[in-house]
Amino acid sequence: MQRRQFHHASASALGALWLATTSRAWALSLGDLTNTDASSGVKAALAQGAQAAIALLGRTDGFLGNPQVRIDLPGHLKDAAKVMKSMGQGKRIDELVTSINRAAEAAVPLGKEVLLQAVQNMTVTDAKNILTGGDTSVTQFFVTKTRAPLTERFLPVVNQATEKVGLTAKYNAFAGKAASFGLLKPNEANLATYVTGKTLDGLFFMIGEEERKIRQNPAGAGSAILQKVFGALR
Repeated sequence: MQRRQFHHASASALGALWLATTSRAWALSLGDLTNTDASSGVKAALAQGAQAAIALLGRTDGFLGNPQVRIDLPGHLKDAAKVMKSMGQGKRIDELVTSINRAAEAAVPLGKEVLLQAVQNMTVTDAKNILTGGDTSVTQFFVTKTRAPLTERFLPVVNQATEKVGLTAKYNAFAGKAASFGLLKPNEANLATYVTGKTLDGLFFMIGEEERKIRQNPAGAGSAILQKVFGALR
């Protein structure tokens, strides 16, 4: 019981320490760290994270070879694919899964301009929310600012890439029926729409992972402003 109370007290103390530290960063009183410094640091972190994520994902096996973002068939279609494999259709299923991941890998580099523009247009309030908002703050920023324009850029590329495998029409017909019975979500009933959505999910996830690395090791980020801002929060 005492140990549990100790852990609870420790967690509360750490939470209070985090809030106090981040508040100091925006109170213009932590050394010579100003709001301008903090905003510049967040922008640098997100720009670096976005470019690193694009470099990791926008290459052969960037999606297919990474279990954290690999795109599989959705829901009940994945179960159906297992049955089809047992009936000798494994090669076709593998071709489809490979093609949708290759489509994601081809689309991701087209997002660089949109992502970097969103970072440049970031307000001081945006930067504050990211700096103090926890592990999902980066993802939420990019989802809000870039998901719609990135969808417009990615969808045609994904559609063209997935059609090459010759299974898009069959997927859409089968998935459409599955969705009508409530076995799939509506956004999973169209292959290009589904893959585009999963591509964006993977991209935002990896940007968050890259930004988390900077938080954990600002000295290794290779940037004076990043070290200054995120080092001040440690």
